[in-house]
Amino acid sequence: MKPWLIFGAGKGVGRHLVTIALKQNRPVTALIRNAQQAVELSALGVNVIHGDACDRKSIEKAIVHAEENIVVFSTIGGGNADHHGNIAIIDALEQAQISRMLLVTSIGCGESWQTLSARAKSLFGQSVRHKSLAESYLQTSALDFTIIRPGGLTDKSGTGHCKRYQEEIHGMVSREDVAKQLAQMAEDEQTYYQIYALVDPELKPHWN
Repeated sequence: MKPWLIFGAGKGVGRHLVTIALKQNRPVTALIRNAQQAVELSALGVNVIHGDACDRKSIEKAIVHAEENIVVFSTIGGGNADHHGNIAIIDALEQAQISRMLLVTSIGCGESWQTLSARAKSLFGQSVRHKSLAESYLQTSALDFTIIRPGGLTDKSGTGHCKRYQEEIHGMVSREDVAKQLAQMAEDEQTYYQIYALVDPELKPHWN
């Protein structure tokens, strides 16, 4: 059972990943900036490293304090994290000769940009562009990567009906189900060098 290192473990998909790791009695390390989240995760048994996922020294500290042969997840996003944070993580992992990374971005990244509506591009297009840069950087790295592009994220409980697609698709998905999919792919070599969209066909967009 390989240990996990999670960037973005304080909330959302990353927090659900922590829950999965703890249920599996899997060693898990998290780089956390928020003090309250750090205390909460430490109390649960997570190896918490205080720092910022956009700071190279913090990232290197988290890598050093994680166990060997780790699987790395990045679910960070927003502001500089989408681009600079993920690129800093990728650089640090390469330098440390850590091979496995799963990166969570969003539908609309990369070649799926053209499928976004004009409204979507105006609302969160800048973030998608930055995430796309991180995807490209990861794809040209030495890492055994998997890129995961969830649809519209919801905090509803997971349904277990989330599916992986390697075609243009849009829809909704729960953060809990995204985390479960990440856990399933963590050590699955068939998912290496692949890009998957994640959508739950049973969830309808909230604006319908």
